[in-house]
Amino acid sequence: MTLTKAQFREKSLDRLRKLSPHNRLYRDSLVNAKLLNELKNVRNKSILIYYPLENEVDLVKVIKNIRRYNDIYLPFMEQQSFKMVKFRLPLHKKKFGIFEAGNSLRKINTIDIAIVPAIGVDVNLQRIGFGKGMYDRFFASLQKKPYTIFIQADECYTKEKVCDAYDISCDVLLTPKTIRRK
Repeated sequence: MTLTKAQFREKSLDRLRKLSPHNRLYRDSLVNAKLLNELKNVRNKSILIYYPLENEVDLVKVIKNIRRYNDIYLPFMEQQSFKMVKFRLPLHKKKFGIFEAGNSLRKINTIDIAIVPAIGVDVNLQRIGFGKGMYDRFFASLQKKPYTIFIQADECYTKEKVCDAYDISCDVLLTPKTIRRK
């Protein structure tokens, strides 16, 4: 029986929900260390990064570290996709419990690096998200594809191809235990 995208999403979400909250700090610190190592020589770049939801890796320490030398942007939800806004405090809790910086009229069309949460990843390192397609629509609107890093709290990976052609892919996948590169 072939695994479908919806089945893989449900299995991955179930796996993430069952992760022990007692070692979350440890898991997050492992991913943070790997991400900081990946970004150690990055200076004067524009970086899109997410602000974490409940079952996503908390990257607040990374944000604090890299914002000294780089322009940091957060997603700001608009209709069926989002735009990038400069990271600035205070953050406001919006739809789906997502924290966002304030809106901006500035239109940003290019970024150097995108750090994206993933629920699951298939054999082509394509992302399974929550099923809304927001990142897919956003990446389609960019002038050039940025260096893309997927982050997972636990590796939810399948050796099958379950994603569609429009699903975004990454250059590197970081989990607490593994690093996968294209």
